[in-house]
Amino acid sequence: MTAAAEAGLVVQGTGGGLREVLGRRHLLSMLVHKELRVRYRASVLGLGWTYVKPAVQFAVYFVALGLVLRQNALGDYAVYLFGGLVVVTSLSEALANGTRSVVANGELVRKIFLPRELFPVSSVCVAAVHLVPQLVVLLVGCVLAGWLPDAAGLLALVAGLALIGVLALGLGLLLSAVNVLYRDVENVVDLVLMVLVWTSPVLYPWQLVADLLGPDSWLFTLYQLNPVTVAVELVHRGTWATASPENLAQMPPDLAVHTVVAFVVSGALVLVGQRMFRRMSGRFAQEL
Repeated sequence: MTAAAEAGLVVQGTGGGLREVLGRRHLLSMLVHKELRVRYRASVLGLGWTYVKPAVQFAVYFVALGLVLRQNALGDYAVYLFGGLVVVTSLSEALANGTRSVVANGELVRKIFLPRELFPVSSVCVAAVHLVPQLVVLLVGCVLAGWLPDAAGLLALVAGLALIGVLALGLGLLLSAVNVLYRDVENVVDLVLMVLVWTSPVLYPWQLVADLLGPDSWLFTLYQLNPVTVAVELVHRGTWATASPENLAQMPPDLAVHTVVAFVVSGALVLVGQRMFRRMSGRFAQEL
């Protein structure tokens, strides 16, 4: 036992972790409002950009893949594509901002003590705010496509959105802490996010990967257990799949089992990320 522990002292810069964040919800709310206010300062559209940006991204992919390359063999391809993009864009925003969150708030870290976990958590919350209008647009598209929601589909949709949040939180805690020591991390994350949309069935159906890798190969199993893949398929199950029986028949088998595994993996990432964050947080003020 260290002398500080024997004296009942707390190492400067460390706190109570995510549990303390729950107790400081007012600070979390202030950080989220600050981030949104700074991001849309002097902006005419404001939060309207959360509609424009995904709409432009959707249009580019839909025209390039659906119309030019004629990859829209799936029924209701527009809903399928946008459902996957909602997952990937939300996760990308949470990870990109979460990785930079501690460094971006260096002034606060150096001057006052507050739970450092507030910064990556606030990044996830901001991404959740931006997710809401995208989700509204997605559901409107589903209704136009003949959406007939069922209990299993609604549960899958909620599970998919929750899985995004848990995964983003775990990775955000881990990456934001390491980024304080090695700023290359944020550039590596940007590179990974550039190809993220291709690592899950957003632009294409999962059957193409099964045909390429083999349905019984360990690589395909790894692909199916990827939490991003699972989150995308859960959103597809809750939206695109219920538009017609043909769509529902094309959902991957064992999605429920994959969901359990994905939540276990993402939950483990939260625990590991929290542990690493707390171990490194005592050095944040010095490094910044």
